[in-house]
Amino acid sequence: MAAQTVATSVDLGPATGLSCRECGTRFELGPIFACAECFGPLEVAYDLPTGDPEALRAAIEAGPNNIWRYAPLLPVPADVASKPSLNPGFTKLVDAENLAKELGVTGKLYVKDDSGNPTHSFKDRVVAIAVEAARAFGFTTLSCSSTGNLAGAVGAAAARAGFRSCVFIPHDLEQGKVVMAGVYGGDLVGIEGNYDDVNRFCSELIGDPLGEGWGFVNVNLRPYYGEGSKTLAYEICEQLGWQLPDQIVIPIASGSQLTKIDKGLQELVKLGLVEDKPYKIFGAQAEGCSPVSTAFKAGHDVVRPQKPNTIAKSLAIGNPADGPYVLDIARRTGGFVEDVNDEQVVEAIKILAQTEGIFAETAGGVTVGVTKKLIENGQLDPTLTTVVLNTGDGLKTLEAVAADSGQTATIRPSLDAFRAAGLA
Repeated sequence: MAAQTVATSVDLGPATGLSCRECGTRFELGPIFACAECFGPLEVAYDLPTGDPEALRAAIEAGPNNIWRYAPLLPVPADVASKPSLNPGFTKLVDAENLAKELGVTGKLYVKDDSGNPTHSFKDRVVAIAVEAARAFGFTTLSCSSTGNLAGAVGAAAARAGFRSCVFIPHDLEQGKVVMAGVYGGDLVGIEGNYDDVNRFCSELIGDPLGEGWGFVNVNLRPYYGEGSKTLAYEICEQLGWQLPDQIVIPIASGSQLTKIDKGLQELVKLGLVEDKPYKIFGAQAEGCSPVSTAFKAGHDVVRPQKPNTIAKSLAIGNPADGPYVLDIARRTGGFVEDVNDEQVVEAIKILAQTEGIFAETAGGVTVGVTKKLIENGQLDPTLTTVVLNTGDGLKTLEAVAADSGQTATIRPSLDAFRAAGLA
């Protein structure tokens, strides 16, 4: 695509431009996402803070209890905390002792529970960053292609920030996600097909006059949007007492979250905010949409697209844009990419709920299920400090566990009936 630029006076804090991940070509800050030289993906380049790490650490700790405490490390203006926003982030890092016992973990096991975000998924983080880019570039409409969680996050953020929203989803999403995306008053458009069909349509709309003035958070604003996932890495390390975890298990949809968490960990090391040490990153997919784990286990560098067929619809991206980079990171860190079937996903949702009181959506079931499988197969060390991500709320995917998670019994309002039911 032809390179676009905007005025260099655009204020996105420490962001200085865009850089191609493949060839390194630099571009000015603007609503572009692919390199004009090699068509590689673009990333935000920074002039990050230098100097005393202790002072930077203290400044972060004195900041607000949301992602804006890390504003000096993100492509946002310094006064971002004063602007209308859902202010996501700084979600709980749960010390999962009961889950650890269930899985046979003898080291520390934590669940980073991002269901506590405003629209109950990690997507609030990435959208919050994209909104600041949309403001900077003068967009009037926020849009996205989505498997559900992102649609809700865009609708809510647009309502709060004063944008129009129009989001696109596969027509057969879980009803909970459809309702949550539609309640904010924006336009919600179902596309006949899967997520890859939806994403293809959005790419066409960007090049059409109909899309003028539209900021697609995960397309033409993708370089900025992706940076929101770094805040998961920042928070995990801060909540661990400014330490890197030994192992981290991350769900894979497009793969962007995993690559940006690794980027965030590397930035903390470079800034001197954490002590450098080896860590392993593990990727988690559903068997019915597992192009990255298939490539990893076959030793391939190319990720071949698949047609999704899984209950984990939030991870159902058959052609993941960051798939090759996920392979690189898993191999570089000594991690692994694994998958689990739908039955194992449901089992893992119940295990997490019944041990830690956390009701995860199907993506969280994938991550916990893969963690269990990795331990059983000897690929994840149960003696080390491990963090598992739960990226969304189970109330959005009730269908996955509704069949056998209802009433234990229905009785008359009497003690005799209660005794007769065998519940006393």
